[in-house]
This record gives sequence, structure tokens and C-alpha cells, in this order.
Amino acid sequence: MSRSILDEEHIHPAIRAVISASNADIVAEVKSALAANSVVVVGMGQNPFPRKAKKALDAAGIAYTYLEYGNYFSGWRRRTALKMWTGWPTLPMIFVKGVLIGGADDLAKLLASGELAQRLAG
Repeated sequence: MSRSILDEEHIHPAIRAVISASNADIVAEVKSALAANSVVVVGMGQNPFPRKAKKALDAAGIAYTYLEYGNYFSGWRRRTALKMWTGWPTLPMIFVKGVLIGGADDLAKLLASGELAQRLAG
């Protein structure tokens, strides 16, 4: 299953560079963290769900890297670039070995089923 993405032939050539450069630094920073760490949590301040995810990982003894971008009052434009890149509409965004596994509730399911331990071991 794949999500619908506007193909380049439907984007005017004059704005392609603008689109590709828009907040590219935040995407590059997350990609760099994914390359260097097995588990990465991307969140924002004041949001209880990234805290929930970090607490679950701490309780399971799983090391992770946490990247925080703004809060409810700031940083939304930069976070939008991540949402567009991943297709995931909310925070946190949790990655295991470079694969987006979802948010805090999805993490809890993988922890409970043992799948997260399997992914990290493999």
C-alpha cells in the first residue's frame, strides 16, 4: 500500500526547487539521526505523547535518540516538512532501524507483542 503523492509532472518547474528546499534541514537532521541510531523518537514540547513513548522505551530499557522540534506555539512550519516527508500526520514519529513504526500507541503495541525486540535484534 502506498500513499498518493503528487508526481513531478503535476508540479510547475518554477516551484520544484522551492518545494525540495523547503525546510530540508529538518528532514536531513532526522535522516542523519536514523542512520546513526537504532531508535529515534521525533516529538515536540508540551505534547504528552512523545513523553509517553519515551517513558515506555525507558521502562523497556531501550536506548533511543530524541529530537524535539518546537511546541504547540512554535515550529509548526518545520514540523510540516517532516509530516510531508513521512506521510505521518502526528507526533511522535518513532523510527526503528530507519523504519517509521508510527506513534506512541503503535510503539506500545510492538512492545507488548515482542515485535520491537525482534526488530532490534534482527
